[in-house]
Amino acid sequence: MTESDEPTTTPSQDDAKPRPGEAQSSAERPDAGLEPFGTEPARAVVAGRERKGMFGVRGTGDTSGYGGLRLPAYTPPAAKRPFGDGFDEFADEFLAALADRDIDPSVIQQVTIDRGEITFYVEREHLVEVCRTLRDDSGLRFEVCSSISGVDYGPDVPQRLHSVYHLLSMTYRRRIRLEVCLDVDDPHVPSIADVYPTADWHEREAYDMFGIIYDGHPALTRILMPDDWDGHPQRKDYPLGGIPVEYKGAEIPPPDQRRAYS
Repeated sequence: MTESDEPTTTPSQDDAKPRPGEAQSSAERPDAGLEPFGTEPARAVVAGRERKGMFGVRGTGDTSGYGGLRLPAYTPPAAKRPFGDGFDEFADEFLAALADRDIDPSVIQQVTIDRGEITFYVEREHLVEVCRTLRDDSGLRFEVCSSISGVDYGPDVPQRLHSVYHLLSMTYRRRIRLEVCLDVDDPHVPSIADVYPTADWHEREAYDMFGIIYDGHPALTRILMPDDWDGHPQRKDYPLGGIPVEYKGAEIPPPDQRRAYS
């Protein structure tokens, strides 16, 4: 019997469907939770403050010609379906994985896409379970948290502190970003060190520089500044004062006594 004479079988429609948990399987899952999302954030995300003038010149003549420049605070717009660039398939897989674990998709407050990168704004109370879903679901497989950083958008911005997480899937060669927005008076967010051990030192640095408190961290102590240091140097309202530095006969004044250019 030749190869052409061998009987052939046609898989049934059900057999041909990807199974839940497999890569690119979410579009076939019957569960709810695949609706477009990200157009109505629970609380508007503001990432920036109004800029006046140019080069940060204060208290002196501005010879740049930009003294009257006014730029409004930037608010990242919520992305709308279709996202494009393959983000729709990933978003469906992500939402389906959340539904498999009985996590309400509303924990994703907003989705933004900018410069070919996708960002999910997550409610802080659900950050750990969202990260665990991204790590463990076989259709997602974000095995690595490559970076955690803090951002302070300044005193005039609501929820001015952001904790930012960069996740990498080596299996599917994807990168995504998670962000959690915090009020400066309540800068608490759950630690994800139990999910991603690499988060340990990153969270300590964000705590040291921005004062973000990672609840449940195994040893949340300063990593760059002395233990008794007062304040968090990378907050926007932190004073720039310092001491003059002598170098080869020249004396460099502290930052708060120099003219600012940024």
